[in-house]
Amino acid sequence: MIVVTGAAGFIGSCLVQKLNEEGHTKNIVVVDDFYKDYKDKNLNDKWIRDWIHRDLFLHWFSKNYQQVDFVFHIGARTDTAEKSKKVFDELNLKYSKQIWEICTEKKIPLVYASSAATYGGGEHGYDDSHKIVSKLKPLNPYGDSKNDFDKWVLKQKTAPPFWVGTKFFNVYGPNEYHKKRMASVIFHAVKQIKETGKMKLFKSHKKGIANGHQQRDFIYVKDVVDVLFFFFQSVDRSGGKQKKSGLYNIGTGEARTFLDLVNATFKALDLESNIGFIDTPKDIRDNYQYFTEANMKKLRAAGYKKKFYSLEDGVEDYVKNYLRGKNIY
Repeated sequence: MIVVTGAAGFIGSCLVQKLNEEGHTKNIVVVDDFYKDYKDKNLNDKWIRDWIHRDLFLHWFSKNYQQVDFVFHIGARTDTAEKSKKVFDELNLKYSKQIWEICTEKKIPLVYASSAATYGGGEHGYDDSHKIVSKLKPLNPYGDSKNDFDKWVLKQKTAPPFWVGTKFFNVYGPNEYHKKRMASVIFHAVKQIKETGKMKLFKSHKKGIANGHQQRDFIYVKDVVDVLFFFFQSVDRSGGKQKKSGLYNIGTGEARTFLDLVNATFKALDLESNIGFIDTPKDIRDNYQYFTEANMKKLRAAGYKKKFYSLEDGVEDYVKNYLRGKNIY
């Protein structure tokens, strides 16, 4: 069986779809907080063997590990505005350690979600080298929790037979409607444009960077799940050579501005751009990343050859095939 935690969420549900498309229709176990049914519709029309609540999963896993061939641990608390260290320690750190320990003891391959938020202000660059992990200074408790787990992993003397920590950059695409404030700018842009005919972006509060010229490495979720499936295929189940375990960036390797992003959104809606600016909310202003760009050499060296969606092509697909109508899932 293949376990996917965070399966009802954004990336998790798209990963389940990808696994189904690749022929895995009878062996998917999904894990999430199913008491909150607001995002369960992300799993509509997916082929799933078992549904397990997050609070019950660790007990289930310790009893049923012999049936598990692979774990995708995508579930996490991802709200970058959340300030409670206790919440992140419990859900992102302690829970992840327990999954790691079971996978290590029972020799089960593991891919877990890290984050580009670990890079903080980028003073050490965006290289997924293990050498810089201890030096990184994330800008919020969410980023701290992800980096704390990465640091803990790299100190372990024992590990799963194959493991990967994926440093997701700015992911956008279908199935993110439930993320509300944390959904992508594209999602919010389409909503605002439909309601008002224009889009408001955050002003720049950093000298030397013009409004709208904040840059991020935006990656379409369809590319993300292709990379995750690549790692799933990387495990050699015959005892031969497999890909190297470690931390890997998942971005495109090209930073683009928020103006580029929103102009592409207007174009996908067949409208002229109409963009204004508002102050960045004070609760995130001091910890706002003005630039991210993934170094993708490590993933390419591992053998991933597929071309990533361009920003324009990804936005067009997302807007026209999901957001423009009612098919947002």
